[in-house]
Amino acid sequence: MFVSKAAVVGGGTMGGEIAQAIAAADIPVVVKDIDQKFVDAAVEKARTVTEGQLARLVKKEKLTQEQADARLAEVMGQIVGTTTYEEFGDVDFVIEAVPEKMAIKQAVFREIDAATPGHAILASNTSALSVTEMAETTLRADKVVGFHFFYPASVMPLVEVVVGEETSQETATAAYNFAQAIKKQPIVCGEIPGFVVNRILMATIGEIWRAQEDQGLSLKAIDEAIAAAQVAPMGPFFLTDLLGLDTVLHVAEHLNESYGESFYVHRGLKQLVADGKLGAKSGGEGFFKDGEQTIPGDAEPDAEELVAMFTCRALIEACLLVEEGICSVRDIDLGMMAGAGLDPRRGLLPPFWKADVEGLDKVLEKIEMLEEKHGERFAPPVTLKRLVAQGRLGLSAGQGFYPYAQPDEGEQAETVKLETRGKVAIAWLANLPMNAVSPDVIRDLGTVWERVKAADGVGAMVIASSIPVVFSAGADIKAFTQMDEKAGAELIHAGHALLRDFGQAPVATIAAVNSIAFGGGCEVAMACDVRIAAEAAVFGQPEIKLGIIPGFGGTQRLPRLVGANKALEMNLVGDAVLSEEALELGLVNRVVPDHELLETALMWARKLAAQAPVAVGQVKSVSNKGDLDDGIEAEKHGFATAFNSEDAKEGISAFLGKRSPKWSGR
Repeated sequence: MFVSKAAVVGGGTMGGEIAQAIAAADIPVVVKDIDQKFVDAAVEKARTVTEGQLARLVKKEKLTQEQADARLAEVMGQIVGTTTYEEFGDVDFVIEAVPEKMAIKQAVFREIDAATPGHAILASNTSALSVTEMAETTLRADKVVGFHFFYPASVMPLVEVVVGEETSQETATAAYNFAQAIKKQPIVCGEIPGFVVNRILMATIGEIWRAQEDQGLSLKAIDEAIAAAQVAPMGPFFLTDLLGLDTVLHVAEHLNESYGESFYVHRGLKQLVADGKLGAKSGGEGFFKDGEQTIPGDAEPDAEELVAMFTCRALIEACLLVEEGICSVRDIDLGMMAGAGLDPRRGLLPPFWKADVEGLDKVLEKIEMLEEKHGERFAPPVTLKRLVAQGRLGLSAGQGFYPYAQPDEGEQAETVKLETRGKVAIAWLANLPMNAVSPDVIRDLGTVWERVKAADGVGAMVIASSIPVVFSAGADIKAFTQMDEKAGAELIHAGHALLRDFGQAPVATIAAVNSIAFGGGCEVAMACDVRIAAEAAVFGQPEIKLGIIPGFGGTQRLPRLVGANKALEMNLVGDAVLSEEALELGLVNRVVPDHELLETALMWARKLAAQAPVAVGQVKSVSNKGDLDDGIEAEKHGFATAFNSEDAKEGISAFLGKRSPKWSGR
């Protein structure tokens, strides 16, 4: 399912920002509302956002003013405003962005179901409502999905792709790929009130709200304590004023109705909304006015306890989301990073990562103390207790919710670290920030591989990522473009020889794919004997989008794993494949919960390391015996031809310049 034209139903600020994100990706988009003034407001918002983005590029001297003006015309030329459904007959993806009332949304879904082609995906930008209930009003429940942007949509990178009861895997994958196409960071989650980020945020903010009203605490002091502790980018009261008190209240009341009093609703917030004091959107008066708080409370908070309640409740809700099968560990943390501003580069860590750094045993002890004081809403989650019982205490122990490299003593390669555990070795990819497959990575992985083969008694090697949120995002395009033809050819030959040896040597190889494995990262995984994928793992061969082809065996190993037809599709289209589909296709051997990935990979490694080395080598060598070497030679020539073409130069230039390529066919 591909998106050549999209539509947004619901104008105004949010509709305009969503439309702008789509148009900026060079995808035509229709904006529809019942009133022309809302359509005009959406189009004007899209123009304002685009002008601001381009002005920043001009200021940084990345564009001239003339180029910016031309680009503004291009982007705005992609947007059509309308008050009818006449433009919807050839739309592939519709995003509903009307008010958060189920009756209104269901009415809109009935209309767009009748106005769009049968293949079109119908998505809702709901922040909390049931996707399944909306889908029931259509004749295509399998093609209905949640597509939740975060405000402001022009700035916030997160999109929650929410899977309803009838949503098909194909629809979820198409929505994921569309989010990536418009330069957003998608996470996939199940349907539950609040989904992922809002559920965690409302749980944590609710604890602060409860403490403020129960103890008459100063709002300023609370916000300062939360910000100073670096558990959130800003205090909860200031944040609410920015987002809009009515918006926050709507979500808070919905979650309170859904989950009960464990999700607290601030009484003062309700009164402010009733009085029309909505924060930034109503002239600036909300919890604060001119820097002074507007509701009672002047007592100094116990900052340490407030922070403990905030962080522990976040971890508890995150664990429950995993235990309920709603979302994976990595996607929850990624959602909190992209949707709640928890940026590790600023020292703000998402729940699971933060718990690992602090130590899971210490966190569990803190939660147990809070449970004793505050009751069952602080009941320790089973997953946390299980990890502590296993001795998986986080960063210091080498494994908690995520695995962490503990390299062997002595000299280590720079971008790949070697860790030996008995008969099993782990090659940790450590090329920050995205584990790009660079010349250095190929060299260092080769060095580690030779050490593993020479080590006495080591019978298996796991390739894992030392970066919690990525396996490998693909080749280091910039490094490849800086090499001359001879050096490039030598690198290709060396990389192929290394990956070929993975499949022939008597040492078994297991790829533990925790997250994104694109391009060269996917090819490294495919070269291994076994691939274990986390639920959050995503695979793809996107080289075609740069005007080149896979260069490390992607045209040869992929057909052997998933079949010729699917491999051809993946290499021609370049879109991502989620873990569930990867398992169905045969691209991976197993899919496991994120936090069980390394343990499962090590279990496989121990089993294979115990097998007879000569027999292992022979099984690997004779399996799929055929024309792989001939095919790889053909791929080398094809890669060189594509890489040296004008289209490749344009594709790579567009990728590095963050623009859409314009192909010439040369």
